Amino acid sequence: MLFNRHKSHLPSADEALAGRAERTFSVPDRHTILGNPLLGPYPDGLLVADFGLGCFWGAERVFWQAPGVWTTLVGYQGGHTVNPTYEEVCSGLTGHTEAVRVVYDPSVTSYGALLKLFWESHDPSQGFRQGNDVGTQYRSAIYTHSDAQRTEAESSRAAYQSVLTASGYGDITTELLPAGPFYPAEAPHQQYLDKNPAGYCGIGGTGVSCPIGVAPAADK
Repeated sequence: MLFNRHKSHLPSADEALAGRAERTFSVPDRHTILGNPLLGPYPDGLLVADFGLGCFWGAERVFWQAPGVWTTLVGYQGGHTVNPTYEEVCSGLTGHTEAVRVVYDPSVTSYGALLKLFWESHDPSQGFRQGNDVGTQYRSAIYTHSDAQRTEAESSRAAYQSVLTASGYGDITTELLPAGPFYPAEAPHQQYLDKNPAGYCGIGGTGVSCPIGVAPAADK
């Protein structure tokens, strides 16, 4: 990720770029690996989970490889600018983080399994950075779609904080908020590491296991 790596201030709504009424680019119809549509509405019975864990190129691959995941797409979430572009997000003037939307089958996997994968795939104690990627758009985030998701996310955060602290890590800085607008990213960013197998991936975990259950269970 090459633009404005040293942004460390989240803009207010008044400070953020205004954006635009409509998206200025198209989004591919289908996932290059899973073959399913990227954009909703999704089939009945599937659920949605949204995560930010650093550069979304590598983060998306983490989830598309997971059992029970029906489709994934990358985009921008948690900010103020309407229909932002990649360059605008990287400027630090939209307030968004790079996010992955995960559409999954709760009869095959569970939200808890996705949370475990989320926590173990990055260092959630780094604030506005992830590894060598520095900026507000790389912050750790969970955006929930139900009270049940929020409760489970909060419980998993507490459990992971306990083992991180015991391993010498600092406080978890993960943003945990109800899901707001999710703006899909441009076509080249969707399934980037499938299209560019040797491409950059800044995702790396702490090596500390998250002590939460992973048995498949339907979400309420």
